[in-house]
Amino acid sequence: MQRSTEWLTGKGSDTPRLDAEVLIGHALGLERIQLYTEAERPLTEDELAACRALIARRGELEPVAHITGRRAFGRLDLEVTPDVLVPRPDTEIVVDLVVEIAPQGARVADWGTGSGAIALSIADLRPDVTVVGLERSPGALAVAGRNLEANPHLADRVRMLQSDGMAGVSGERFDVVVSNPPYLVPADLDRHPALRHEPEHALVAGPVGTEDHARVAAEAAAALVPGGWLVLEAGEGQADAVMGILAAAGFGEVSARADLAGVPRAIWGRSAQPKPPGSPAS
Repeated sequence: MQRSTEWLTGKGSDTPRLDAEVLIGHALGLERIQLYTEAERPLTEDELAACRALIARRGELEPVAHITGRRAFGRLDLEVTPDVLVPRPDTEIVVDLVVEIAPQGARVADWGTGSGAIALSIADLRPDVTVVGLERSPGALAVAGRNLEANPHLADRVRMLQSDGMAGVSGERFDVVVSNPPYLVPADLDRHPALRHEPEHALVAGPVGTEDHARVAAEAAAALVPGGWLVLEAGEGQADAVMGILAAAGFGEVSARADLAGVPRAIWGRSAQPKPPGSPAS
């Protein structure tokens, strides 16, 4: 364990000890606590080879979730493959916000569902809502579908649909549209080589970084019921720009909520509501 931790430290892992524990435990079929309660048990050559193979993959900065094929998100344990973005803890802020503001019996659309993490977590935490996960990538949609199948308690309230943006649900209206859209610029991949293990289309928006936010805002404005909510995840330093995008698209009550690191992460706004009869024109 110690040698693996030191080696991963030298390879640039941000969490070398945790990585070693998770990967060695995965290779041996043990929980993390068992790595210490059974620390004196000698390993067979096959077990050593299995551990070394997984540690070597992490040494190439392949995400731990891709190596194990699993990722915990909220209360769910999700399948993760190289076809999808690895769900991050920051995104749980977005989920929590939707759970908080969605009206009773809300209809929710998750634009670019990927692994289905957002869609499934919202439905898991709010038994009264229905959710559709929209995804253009067939590979990602397959992962989302398997994650839905693995959570049969959500089967009657969640559907996964292949769709480029909101095109596949053009005749429907929603109370909430939520999205964690791509928000990196190409140079970010050079600064963070580990990101190259994840699908570029799910990471990079374009030279500005907020191109997809603008598209989601425009499509959501047409898909939301009056007074419906749009909730977007934003990258570090993007909050003001994304709030401006929502305002320009006609959303009011535009606000931001910070993640645990204090970074404004969830940006949301409300679609226009009809004015009461007799109210003055704007």
